[in-house]
Amino acid sequence: MKQIDLVIVGGGPAGMSAAVAAYESGVTDILILERDAHLGGILQQCIHNGFGLHRFGEELTGPEYAWRYEKLVREKNIPFLLNTMVLDITPDKIITATNPEEGVFQLQAKAIILAMGCRERSKGALNIAGTRPAGIYSAGTAQKYVNMKGYMPGRNVVILGSGDIGLIMARRMTLEGAKVHAVCELMPYSGGLARNIEQCLHDFDIPLKLSHTVVQIHGKERLEGVTIAKVDEHRHPIPETREYIPCDTLLLSVGLIPENELSKTAGVPLDRVTNGATVDQDRQTEIPGIYACGNVLHVHDLVDFVSEEADIAGRSAAAYIHGEHAEAVDIPLVTDGKIRYTVPQRITAKKDVTVFFRVADVYRNVTILVKDGDRVIFSKKKPKVAPGEMESITLHPDQFADAKSLRFELEVQ
Repeated sequence: MKQIDLVIVGGGPAGMSAAVAAYESGVTDILILERDAHLGGILQQCIHNGFGLHRFGEELTGPEYAWRYEKLVREKNIPFLLNTMVLDITPDKIITATNPEEGVFQLQAKAIILAMGCRERSKGALNIAGTRPAGIYSAGTAQKYVNMKGYMPGRNVVILGSGDIGLIMARRMTLEGAKVHAVCELMPYSGGLARNIEQCLHDFDIPLKLSHTVVQIHGKERLEGVTIAKVDEHRHPIPETREYIPCDTLLLSVGLIPENELSKTAGVPLDRVTNGATVDQDRQTEIPGIYACGNVLHVHDLVDFVSEEADIAGRSAAAYIHGEHAEAVDIPLVTDGKIRYTVPQRITAKKDVTVFFRVADVYRNVTILVKDGDRVIFSKKKPKVAPGEMESITLHPDQFADAKSLRFELEVQ
């Protein structure tokens, strides 16, 4: 069995960023395993701009951003295997994978970084009444058809869900000549970034119907239309608000799920809210030597933040391989409900820690509080927070050195 210091599962932006960071931290025996035919992951089909503003200080398309990192991987001669599917990971870091050239093979790693990304939630999870005709796609599938295959899914479109991919596809379909009749969102707020609502919907006069959902699908062979309805505060459809919209295409942008099947086989405990691994500030899971970063850990707004997180995982995996350890502590992070989750979920070393979190609803005039018991160790005022926008704060060791646990609270004025 071949021995490798660091194996990275996934060759998207997280995997490549982690590989470069580990290499620059002194680990040269690295292997990236990617199931697709190219490095870059989902970025290859994201041909719109808006990437790289934080990371490179300029606006790039998805493929341009991916190439920046692929170029670094190639310049540093970091090995990678394409068309390689990882089948199994054991807690003692044995990886079973397969590809057309080598068949099934095994690797023994000193450390593993999980960077498998996320997948879209499907129509089957929604239980919409009606028939099952052609013309219903996830927004990501439609994006791949239009941007990579040159196929147009349809001409009259309704989009369910206001996640960023759905908003971007509303604009893309409009630019390709389709008519987007509505973007329907079950919640009373959008799940996407404010800039995408402005640039993708408002700029093209596409209506965003908040507190609306699709209640019935019509059509036999091909989608003929959908019935939408307003929902009440309990998210139940209000019958008298039903409205029929003729269309030949329904795009679903109803959430992303971290791709953690391999994490489960490795015995990595998952967070019930994020559906990603529970990690410390180094992005190390509860299994020593196995790390997670990017959308496999929690769904990010921007790929720039994916790369930043992957840098942490890459440097930390290198330190683990070299046997370097910071002064240890064990501080769990808990939330009050208004804040849904934090990443990391615990602090295990005395060093500066940036904590990322999302809120459960839209709140205005809030104070973010971090408490050690009754003692407030951090507070920050914000005019508005929303579930679609990731928040972050940085804590310093002198603030939490003696804490037993840290509680994150949102105080609404």
